[in-house]
Amino acid sequence: MRAARLIKMVLLLQTRPSMTAAELARELEVSERTITRDAQALSEAGVPVYADRGRTGGYRLVGGYRTRLTGLARSEAEALFLSGVPGALREMGLEDAASAARLKVSAALLPSLKDASRSAAQRFHLDAPAWFAEPQTPVLLPAVAEAVWDDRRITARYRRGETDVERELEPYGLVLKAGVWYVCARVTGPGSFRVYRLDRFTSVEAAADDGRFERDETFDLPAFWAEQAELFARSLLRATVVVRLTEAGARRLKHTVDPLSAQEALAEAGPPDDRGRVTLTLPVESYDVAYTQFLSLGPEAEILEPAELRKRFSEAAARTAAYYGDPG
Repeated sequence: MRAARLIKMVLLLQTRPSMTAAELARELEVSERTITRDAQALSEAGVPVYADRGRTGGYRLVGGYRTRLTGLARSEAEALFLSGVPGALREMGLEDAASAARLKVSAALLPSLKDASRSAAQRFHLDAPAWFAEPQTPVLLPAVAEAVWDDRRITARYRRGETDVERELEPYGLVLKAGVWYVCARVTGPGSFRVYRLDRFTSVEAAADDGRFERDETFDLPAFWAEQAELFARSLLRATVVVRLTEAGARRLKHTVDPLSAQEALAEAGPPDDRGRVTLTLPVESYDVAYTQFLSLGPEAEILEPAELRKRFSEAAARTAAYYGDPG
């Protein structure tokens, strides 16, 4: 356990000019006191770890020290080759670079690990697009990807409704979600971060060499995307229904509506009645969507409010009963 942590600490210091004890502790999920002890252990083992004192100090490697990848275990080497997403790299125009990187990593591995890339590829394959949907690669994706890697501003035109809008953007990162590409970018001027669908871009023009932007190092792409995705999902829930569920209906609810909304509504519901049914208030996208969703629960759900939606279910139940009650 400690040996793996020491190796990771060396690799972290190789990738950055220096890191504070707090940063290393956060990355390695240990205390700062443990970082001090680990740095001492590395130094005693011959790894040139140097500690800069003071408020702005930290740890760094001196003398251009580098470690080779000969210490990788088989599982680590196979995980390394799993980290690439071939389809996404190809769409971004990075397939050649990724291939060259894999060859260099393979060359640095021990002979016993040379088959790691093949064994990983035979055990895991990522197919990102959803079922029954033909993925369409945005024509402008390579240009945006190049700007993202180069920290270069772009002037983008995109469709918003029936009109085209032009924005100067600082593209921070790309996200592939269910076969759809998005760019997370900061708008020049207001300085706010926003999300844009790349297939709605009609033109992209990268700035000249002096058009690079200074990246905000506090920006966390995964955290930003998770927050925006949750806000988007919540923004769709514009209506509310009151529903009574049987035990079976309560179990199946998370498979019928937004899972997080279902979980919260069930947690806030009162105790079951004498028939084991619970009554809860649930946000939904619209009454039309709720009608379709709760039809799948059949008799396990009873809509109480609003009255117009309850009437639709009453009429649907009567029609259904008529179908099954008539032997003809």
